[in-house]
Amino acid sequence: MITISQRQRTQGKTLGSGEDMKVGGGVVFGGPRAAALPTVFLRHRRPIFRCYSSSSTDHVSFIKDIAATQPPEHLHHLLKMLKVRGESIISPGAKQGLIPLAIPLSMNSSGSITALLRWPTAPPGMEMPVVEVRKYGVWLLAKNVDQYIHRLLVEEDAKNSQEGNKMLFHATADAGEKLYKKGDFAKSQISSLDVYLLKKVGLFPDILERKVIHHFEKGDHVSALVTGEFYTKKEHFPGFGRPFVFNAEVLLRVGRNPEAKDAARGALKSPWWTLGCEYKEVANIAQWEDEQIEYIKEKLTEEGREEDLKKGKLPAQIALDEAAFLLDLASLEGAWDDFIEQIARCYKEAGLHDIAKFVIYRD
Repeated sequence: MITISQRQRTQGKTLGSGEDMKVGGGVVFGGPRAAALPTVFLRHRRPIFRCYSSSSTDHVSFIKDIAATQPPEHLHHLLKMLKVRGESIISPGAKQGLIPLAIPLSMNSSGSITALLRWPTAPPGMEMPVVEVRKYGVWLLAKNVDQYIHRLLVEEDAKNSQEGNKMLFHATADAGEKLYKKGDFAKSQISSLDVYLLKKVGLFPDILERKVIHHFEKGDHVSALVTGEFYTKKEHFPGFGRPFVFNAEVLLRVGRNPEAKDAARGALKSPWWTLGCEYKEVANIAQWEDEQIEYIKEKLTEEGREEDLKKGKLPAQIALDEAAFLLDLASLEGAWDDFIEQIARCYKEAGLHDIAKFVIYRD
C-alpha cells in the first residue's frame, strides 16, 4: 500500500516518482476523468441525522468492519462524555452531506457534529483525529481520542461546577484517572487554562491561534510571529493545512505581504478540506483566482492521466491523486455527496477496496 502522511502539489516539479503527487487525507482511485466530472457546484442537500440511543458497540463495530481500522481504546468513554455534555449521539453511518472520511459521533444543540477522521492513507501508528465537521471539511479538535478526553476533563475541572464535574468524571471511569486526576489543574498553580493545556495535554489549533491573538492584543508582534511559525512545524499537525493558513494571516497582519502570499500557496498544497476555512479565503491571500481549480480539473482528464503515466507515476498513485483532487473540488461548495461514487471508484482502482467501501457507505 502507498502510505502518505502529507500531500504536496507543485506545478512543474517532481515529487517522489512522478509530478504533482497528491497525498494526505483525500485520495481516490481510478475515478472518472474530466468528461465524467459532475456539475457539482449547484446541488446542495441538507444533511439529515437521527438521534442514536444505541451503545458504543455500534461505533466500534462500524470502525472495525466498515472503516477497516482499529477503534480507539477509549472511544466508548468519549461517547459517554459527549452525552453528559448534552450532545446527541448519532449513527456512525449517518454520513449524508458530510465529508466522506468522517465517522460521526455526536451533534450538539447548534448542529455542530463531532467525528473521527479516517485518513485513507495514514502512516502506520497515526491515530484517528477528533474533528468538528464543517461544510467545507473539518476543524481539528484533537489528535486522538485520549487527548480530547484529557482536554475535556481539564476544562471541566477548571470550571469548579461540582455536579457537572462529577458526572463527566464518572463517564470516563478508570480511563479518566489514567489521563487526568481531578484537582491537578489547581495543584499545578498554572494560572492560565490555555497554558496548562499546551504544557500538560498537547497542542491544539484553537489554543495556539488564541495565543497569537493575545500577543497581538498586547502589541507583541514578535511573539505573535514566533508562535505562528511554531504552529506550522510539520510534526505538530501532519496532513492539515490550517496552520499554514493562519500563519499567512499573521504575516498579512504585520504587513509582510509577499511572505503571506507564499504561506497561503504552501497551505494549498495540503488537502483543501483541512484549511479550516473556505478555499477562496486562502486563494485570495495567495493571489490566485481559479488557476488551481482549473489545474486540478486538467489533472482529472484522460490527457492529464496519460501525461502522469509518461512521467513514470504509478497507476495506483495516479488514482490516489485523483481521489484527493476530487475531495478538493467537493470541498469548494461542500458538495460531498456529488463526488462519493467517483472517489470510491478511484480508491478501488488504487487497490484500497476497504476505503472505497467506507467512503460510499451510508445508513
